[in-house]
Formats: sequence, C-alpha cells, structure tokens
Amino acid sequence: GFSLYNGGGMNGTSAMMDFLEEPLPGVGTYEDFNTIDWVREKSRDRDRHREITNRSKESTWALLHSVSDAFSGWLLMLLIGLLAGSLAGLIDISAHWMTDLKEGVCLAGFWFNHEHCCWKSNTTFTDRDKCPEWKSWSQLILGHGEGAFAYILNYLMYVIWALMFSLLAVLLVKGFAPYACGSGIPEIKTILSGFIIRGYLGKWTLVIKTVTLVLAVSSGLSLGKEGPLVHVACCCGNILCHLFTKYRKNEAKRREVLSAAAAAGVSVAFGAPIGGVLFSLEEVSYYFPLKTLWRSFFAALVAAFTLRSINPFGNSRLVLFYVEFHMPWHLLELVPFILLGIFGGLWGAFFIRSNIAWCRRRKTTRLGKYPVLEVIVVTAITAILAFPNEYTRMSTSELISELFNDCGILDSSKLCEYVNDFNSTKGDDLPDRAAGPGVYTAMWQLALALIMKVFITIFTFGMKVPSGLFIPSMAVGAIAGRLLGVAVEQLAFYHHDWAIFSGWCSPGADCITPGLYAMVGAAACLGGVTRMTVSLVVIMFELTGGLEYIVPLMAAAMTSKWVADAIGREGIYDAHIRLNGYPFLEAKEEFSHKTRAMDVMRPRKSDPPLTVITQDTMTVEDVETIVTSTTYSGYPVVVSRASQRLVGFVLRRDLIISIENARKKQDGIVSTSIICFTDYCPPLPPSSPSVLKLRSILDLSPFTVTDETPMEIVVDIFRKLGLRQCLVTHNGKLLGIITKKDVLKHIAQMANQDPDSILFN
Repeated sequence: GFSLYNGGGMNGTSAMMDFLEEPLPGVGTYEDFNTIDWVREKSRDRDRHREITNRSKESTWALLHSVSDAFSGWLLMLLIGLLAGSLAGLIDISAHWMTDLKEGVCLAGFWFNHEHCCWKSNTTFTDRDKCPEWKSWSQLILGHGEGAFAYILNYLMYVIWALMFSLLAVLLVKGFAPYACGSGIPEIKTILSGFIIRGYLGKWTLVIKTVTLVLAVSSGLSLGKEGPLVHVACCCGNILCHLFTKYRKNEAKRREVLSAAAAAGVSVAFGAPIGGVLFSLEEVSYYFPLKTLWRSFFAALVAAFTLRSINPFGNSRLVLFYVEFHMPWHLLELVPFILLGIFGGLWGAFFIRSNIAWCRRRKTTRLGKYPVLEVIVVTAITAILAFPNEYTRMSTSELISELFNDCGILDSSKLCEYVNDFNSTKGDDLPDRAAGPGVYTAMWQLALALIMKVFITIFTFGMKVPSGLFIPSMAVGAIAGRLLGVAVEQLAFYHHDWAIFSGWCSPGADCITPGLYAMVGAAACLGGVTRMTVSLVVIMFELTGGLEYIVPLMAAAMTSKWVADAIGREGIYDAHIRLNGYPFLEAKEEFSHKTRAMDVMRPRKSDPPLTVITQDTMTVEDVETIVTSTTYSGYPVVVSRASQRLVGFVLRRDLIISIENARKKQDGIVSTSIICFTDYCPPLPPSSPSVLKLRSILDLSPFTVTDETPMEIVVDIFRKLGLRQCLVTHNGKLLGIITKKDVLKHIAQMANQDPDSILFN
C-alpha cells in the first residue's frame, strides 16, 4: 500500500522546520531541469494556511494578514491581466506598423500604419487604400508607382525589410534569451506539469520575446503571435508571483497562477476570455482546481479589456475576425463541412510528421549549428514567393479576415467580383451569382497561396525566432474552405435543379456562404494540428461572433481530430515535448500493459545495490562521498543496511545545503560527525564530535508500493499526485525506487519508442 499523509510528506505538526520562516535558504527548493514534488508543495501550503488561520484569532493585525493573504490571489490576477493586455496591445500596434513599413510609409506621420494613415483622407470607399498620405517606396524614391521599375523597387524593399526584421529577431534571441524562440506552449505545458526550467519565464525572456515577436511577425514569415503571447503572459505571471510570498515560495501555487496566465494569453491573442480559460484547462494545465477556473476567467477578462482600451481600432476589438453571415446553414452542408474536417485532420497529421522530422534533422545535423543562416534563408524564400501574390503579401490576419468575409454590395475585393444582378437583392442579402473574372483570378491565387503556406510553415515553426502556429494553421484551413465554398456556391448556381439543391437553394436565393466554409476550414486545420475540440469551437465563436455556427464548427473540429488521431496520436505540442525529451506524463492516455513495479524499479538484477543512507550510523564524510559519487535527486533512509527497513526519503539538494550550513555555523561539526535522522540519537563516547541532526529535512512519509503492484496503478499514482519518485518494498523491506523518468521510459518502451529520448529527471 502507500502511506499518504503524515503531515503530507513532512514531519506533521511536530516538524522542526517552520515553513513560514525557513531557517535555511534553499532547503525545500529544486534544481534546474528537475520535477517538483506536488505532494510536498501542497502539504507545505496547507501547513502555511493552517498557521495563518490559527494566528488570525490572536490579534487584529493577524486577522488583516489573513484577509490580505486570501485576497492576494485576485490582486495577482488583476496585475497579470493588466500587464499581459498592455504588452499584447504594444505588440499588436507595433506589428501592424512594421508590417506596413515593408510596403511604404505615411507622410502625415511615419508612426502611422496604412489604415490609420488613410483615416482622415477624402478618398472614396472603394479607393480607401490609395489615399495620397500613404506612399509606396517607389512613389517616395522614384516619384511614381507605375511601371516595371517601380514594381521591382517595391519588391526589393519588401524583401530587404523582411530580412532586416528577421535577422534582428534571431540575433536578439541568440544573444540575449535563447528561451525566447518558438511557440513556448510545449515548454509551458511541461512546466505546468511540475518541471523546472529556470529562466524560461524570466525577465530577459519576457523582454526579448516581446521585441522579437514584433520583428518576427513583421518579417512576413509564416507564423503567428498567438502561441508566443501565451508564453509572454506566463512570463508576466511568473515575474509578478515574486511580489507575493505565498506564490514565490511554493512551486505548486505558482503553477496555479501560470495556468491563469496562460488563459489570459489566449484571451489577448484572440479576444476570447472563455476560450482562453477552456484552452488552459483542456490543453496546457496539469492541475486546475475550481478556484483557478474563476481566477483564470477574471485574469482573461481583465487582459482582453486592457488590450481593447489600448488598441480599440486594431485587430483587438472584442472579436478578432467579426463575421456577419446573412443566411443560416443547411443540414446538407454538413457533408462539405465534414470534408473540410477530413482535410484538416490530414493536414494536421502531415504537418506534425513533416515538422518533427525537420526539427529532428535540425538537431542531429550541422543545420542546427547555423540558426541565423536558417532564419535568413527561410525569410528570403518566404518574401520572394510572397510578394507577387497579394494574398501572401498581406499579413496572415488580414488574409483570414478577408476569407471569412461575406460579400456585400460595397465590397471591392476580388473575391467579391461576381456577375452582378441586383434585381433580386433584398436588403444586404445578395443572391448566389455567377463568378466573375476577379473571383477566378482570386481562386488560382489562393490555390498558390495554399501550396506555399502548407510547405513553408513546416520549415518556419521551430526556428530560433518566436513563432506561433494558430494563425498559419487557420490560414491554410480558411483558404481551403473558401475554395470549397466558392466551388459549392457555383455548383448550386449552375445546377440548382439538382435534387440536393432543389429543396432549399432556388434561383435568386442566397443559400451558400463561402465565408462560412472558410471559418469551418480554419477550425478544422487548427484542430488537426493541436487536437483541441471544445476550447477550439468556443475560441472560434468568440473570434467571429458567430454563435449559430457552433454545430458546423464542432462537426469539423471532431472530424479533424478523429482523422488526425487515426494517423498519429500526438498533437503538435505533445510531439515537440517528446522531441525535446521533457518528462511530461500525459494524463489523457491509458496505460494498458500488464507489467509490475518490480519490472520497472531500479536497481535491476544486473545493477549494483540501491544507494541508501542509514538513520544514525553514517558520518558526514560518508554521506558527502555518496552525494559526490552519484547523481541521484534523493536517497532512501533506512534503519540499517542489514534490515533495509525504510525510515524516509531525503533530497540531495536539502542534504548538500544542510551539511554546508552546519559546517559553517554549527560548532563541532567535522567529517567524522555522525548524521542522525531520528529524534533520539544513539549515545556516543564523550570524545566524539558533535552529532548533526537532520530529521527536519527527512520526508517521513514517502510513497511506497509493493513489488507486485501493477504498473497501471503506479502510473496512475504518478499522474494524479504528481510524484517525483516512489519507493518499492517487499514484506516491509526496501527493494528499489521508481522515478518519474523510469515511468516515462517504461511507457515509451511499451509503445515501441526510444526510451532514451527521455532526457531529464
């Protein structure tokens, strides 16, 4: 069986160590690239809370301290929401301006982007992008914007700006904050499961990620800012935790805050507070109690409204891609929606396999040694291919917005160039019409854009610049959806007498909405890559304001997940966690193999015996020899080597700190001093050096299982309690130890994967 709580892994109420006033700095903390002990952390927080509650009855000051302690969580959420929203607004405004800088500059003020520059212009609605205040680079340098030379100059300036932005981004990441690259979600998911990566959520990472995210997005690379915004928000959460002792000194409490910060990150990325909370719950969080749910929602709301107040006219309105479709969808349209779901699943599986293969190649070949060159080459290829096609030249967010759009009478986009017949127009509704030359031009341009986006995103995601995957995935799906939507629309127009259309799509009716197909396709592709379901649908309806389209979105999201899961079980973030060898124990997967604890524990039959410390017979020198000659994170403490009866478990870091401190500050502690882990140490001769008592750092209730315990139960214990290690006994005697790393290696072995891919403890 397993001993659950004796003071929750410490020494109960009689503990010599008061966790409110830790006598030794560093004791109870963790080394880099190690896993926290969730049971111990939760127990420490319970002890701290119990102490504050008891003291609150003694004086008014203690009562006020108790109230402030209870309120500190909500105050922290408010600060995270304000900071994350402010940074997101700064990133949004800067990225818009720098993206437009590649094409020209505003004469009224160089700090205005194209849209803001033309606000006060007197140009007509159809010519709103051609206002005199905005000058392209050819107009500025040559004095005119027409002709081949002007086109070449604009082309050249576009590529040069893109290369400058991406070069600056990769140099800043490489030089100042290597952790600022990538999406950040795989690492945050691992950190929230209890892993420690020092510096990943630090101040430098936050500053460099914020700056380089603007540069990377502005360079026109096939990436989004949505995933990195989750990383930025979690950096804010981690830094602000240091203002409150409760969160600064407890790793489990800090992870509750980081779960809420992740929700705030998605909220500012999409303007979707509810979706942000669901994303944190479904996709990244490991431990998510009910109070964290409400606090996450509060932080997400504050972040969304802060962003809106900073940048009310950018892509940070209450919805990012507002849609207004005039016709409801028909039941028969579920067939093309499911087809889009199949496409999304296939694209997701193809992308994950290709991207992981490329990232693995990057790690194992000389390619990985030249991150700057890789970024420059990919940027150059992207810019050269993107400029000639207006749908790849525009920012990906603008492209998605245009694809989601339902054509109205005033729309001047090529996608809305139909053969006009306004006799049957009722209000804003336009009937299904024959496609004009503009639509056909847009179709082949979109087809080329689709091919480019599908392949270039594989090489872009994982480079040494901040790179999100949400927007590129949505763009692929939106293009495919719009192409299918226009095809179905034209089919219905020319063949309205067919049985499938005759009942609901009569001539002159507006029955097919290509923008809706784009929206469904975007959800399908995003679902295929990330394997999100409920949170994805909620994000999509918050993103677009289209509440009545939840069924098509759900049908596409579920289909894409089923298809992608049939090809490969892992989403992109789980695949990158495995690629990096992080010790992440997936809570959703079942362990169904019939193995026992004795098959997994160490030492194995061929290994040397288990390294143990005895409770009262070893000297300081003996223990120091064990610590220096091994690399284990902790050691079982036994009554004696002969009996192997278990007393407790002591962490390596706590041992080192305690012995160093005792040598400096405690009189009479020398190499021959006996270390005693019990209350009553055995009597020693009068001439013996002082005894070093270390009972206070001993965990008296380590988790134990018997050697016959099925591994499915052991795996469940590790998952649900967040253990670092578990001791194995037989008839009360210590046999061996199972660590989280051993469990992960065993799971990998059972799944015919390389067990040595698990790199960390």
